[in-house]
Amino acid sequence: MGTVNGAQALLASLLNHDVDVCFANPGTSEMHFVAALDRVPAMRGVLGLFEGVATGAADGYARMADKPAAVLLHLGPGLGNGLANLHNARRAHVPMVVVVGDHATHHKKYDAPLESDIDAVAGTVSGWVRRTQRVADVGVDAAAAIEASRNGEIATLILPADVSWSEGGDPAEPGPVSSDPQVDTDAVRAAAKALRSGDPTVILIGGDATRASGLSAAVRIAERTGARVLCETFPTRLERGAGVPAVDRLAYFAEAAEAQLAGTQHLILAGARSPVSFFAYPGKRSDLVPDGCAPLTLAGHRGAAEALELLADELAPDTTAALAPAARPELPTGPLTAVSVAAAVGAMLPEGTVIVDESNTAGVMLAASTAGAPAHDVLTLTGGAIGYGMPAAIGAAIAAPDRPILSLQADGSAMYTVSALWTQARENLNVTTVILNNGAYDILRIELQRVGAENADTPGPRALDLLDLGRPAIDFVKIAEGMGVPARRVTTAEDLTAALAEAFAETGPHLIEAVIPSIVG
Repeated sequence: MGTVNGAQALLASLLNHDVDVCFANPGTSEMHFVAALDRVPAMRGVLGLFEGVATGAADGYARMADKPAAVLLHLGPGLGNGLANLHNARRAHVPMVVVVGDHATHHKKYDAPLESDIDAVAGTVSGWVRRTQRVADVGVDAAAAIEASRNGEIATLILPADVSWSEGGDPAEPGPVSSDPQVDTDAVRAAAKALRSGDPTVILIGGDATRASGLSAAVRIAERTGARVLCETFPTRLERGAGVPAVDRLAYFAEAAEAQLAGTQHLILAGARSPVSFFAYPGKRSDLVPDGCAPLTLAGHRGAAEALELLADELAPDTTAALAPAARPELPTGPLTAVSVAAAVGAMLPEGTVIVDESNTAGVMLAASTAGAPAHDVLTLTGGAIGYGMPAAIGAAIAAPDRPILSLQADGSAMYTVSALWTQARENLNVTTVILNNGAYDILRIELQRVGAENADTPGPRALDLLDLGRPAIDFVKIAEGMGVPARRVTTAEDLTAALAEAFAETGPHLIEAVIPSIVG
C-alpha cells in the first residue's frame, strides 16, 4: 500500500492482522477513518445507533469468532456511552480493539466542549491503552493493540484527528498470532494431588474450559476421582446440549452457591475466578469459598482446557466423558409463563443455535429445559451490566452467519440498547429476539427483600412504583416494526411455538414479545 494517511494505515494494519470487522458510532474526529473505508474495502463497517450497541456487538463477535473485532468511538463521551458493555467484555476476557478518536493535538489546549480525559476513562476497562502522537507510529501501535487484545483484554488506541488525516502512515505488516500460555506443570501436579486425596473436591471451570475439549476433560476427571464439576455463573461461551458433556453452573444467589460448595475441601480453579457473592448483604458472607478450603488455581482464562486435558490424561487416561442425552420438553400449552416459555424454547431450538441470554429472572428455567436440546452455544452476561443481549446477538450473527441466533431478552434491560434492532434489520441478520415481558424489574423486586431494606417484606407503593415498567406499558412490537424488524406479540404457549417455528424458518431478524406474569408474588 505504501505510505498513506493515518486512518488508512490503521485500517490496513487491522486487516493485516485478521481484524476485518469494525463496529462503529463515529463523530467528527473520526471522519478520516470513515472515509478510509472506501480505500480499504475489505474492512466491514457496521453501524450502531448507540455506542453501547457497537461495544456489545464487538463482544458477541469476539466470543463466536475467537478473534478481535474493532470498535470506533467518538471522543470521551462516546467511549463513556459504550462503557457498560466494555465492562462486560473485560470480565469475559474477550479480545477487542477500541479506537477512540480525539481532538487534533494542536486543538487540545483550547478545552473545547467535548474535551475530556479519554485515557483515564479507557483505563477503567482496558488492559492496554496508548495514545498515538505521530502518524509514523500508527502501524506499530495498531499491531501492539491487536497483540494485547489477543491476550483476552480490551486494547484502546486513542487516535488524534490530525494523526488520522496526516500523510506518512506506514501499515503494520502481518505478524504471528500469540500462542496460548504454557501450562503450569506445578499447578497440574498440585491439582492431581488434591484430586487423589479423596477429599471432597470441586473443579470450577471458566474461560476456554467451557468448550467441548475442556468440558470433556473436566468430566473425565470427575468420573474417575469423584470430584464435582461446576461452571462459573456467567461463562463467556458455554457449549452444551445433546452430545456435549453436561455441567451445572454455579448459582447466582449466594445462598444457593454456598450450598453447592458446602463441604468442599479442595477448589480447583480452571479458567474461573474464586467465587464471591455478586453483592454484599447484611450479615452474610461475601467470600463463597467454604471455611478450611484453599482455592488452587490450575490455569487462567486462556489455557485452562489444555491444563485440564493434561490432568485428565494423568488421572483418567482410559475414561470417556459421559455426554448429555438428547431430550426435549413436551410442547407446552395454555397461558404463557416463565416455565412454558423455557419449555417452548427447549422444544423448538434448532441444532447449532447460539443463544445470547439476557433473560435474567424470567429465564430461570431455561437451562433445565434446553439441557438435552440439540447442541448449542450460550453467551451470558459476564459482567452483569445490562443492555448486553441484543447488541451481542449482532456480533454473534456476523461471526457465525450460518448459525441461527436466539436472543433471549428481559424487558427492562432490552430498553437500554433497543436500537440494536435497527442494526439487525440493516444487516439482515438471522436473529430471533424473544422479549420476556413481565412489565417489571423482577430481579430488583427480589433484591429489595434480600438486602433487608426497610419495609422490604411489605414494600410501599412508592418503592414498588420505582420497579414497575407497566405505566405506560412498553409496546415492543411497535418499537421493533419501527426499526424494520417483523414482530408479533404472544400470550399463549401455542402461539409462542408457532412464532418460533416461523422465525427460525425465515431469514432475517424477527422479534417475539412474550407476555408473561411476574415470578415475584
